Amino acid sequence: MATEFVYKRRVQFAETDLAGIVHFSWYFRYMEEAEHAMWRSLGVSIVAPGHEVGFPRVAATCDYAAPLRFEDEIDVRIVIEALNRRTIKYRCTLVRGSTTVATGTMTTACVDKRPGEPLRAIEVPEGIRELFRAADLLT
Repeated sequence: MATEFVYKRRVQFAETDLAGIVHFSWYFRYMEEAEHAMWRSLGVSIVAPGHEVGFPRVAATCDYAAPLRFEDEIDVRIVIEALNRRTIKYRCTLVRGSTTVATGTMTTACVDKRPGEPLRAIEVPEGIRELFRAADLLT
């Protein structure tokens, strides 16, 4: 069983609508923040300066189970569900206390992003794969 990375966060007022509920789009932002925090915890950045490798989002889903409101403290639990040759699929669970408020997935493609060239899918670098393996983040 893979280890989940847990990102803790508090809902900010600007993330809520007039009903005081977090706008649905923020759930995707929370998942992405958790992804970036997980990479940082491994000592790397998903957008490393000077690197010609990028990880654009190619798919994202979110199923909502309960609303979030201003000042709610949440855990965003993220694990790598699949690491293929050219893609990484994350599974996320957003939890407030003992309540699951949402579940979702995000898939990124690994691309060559050299300036002046069209994006082209490439293999996920072995160094990144090894970091995920060593941290036991793969399911």
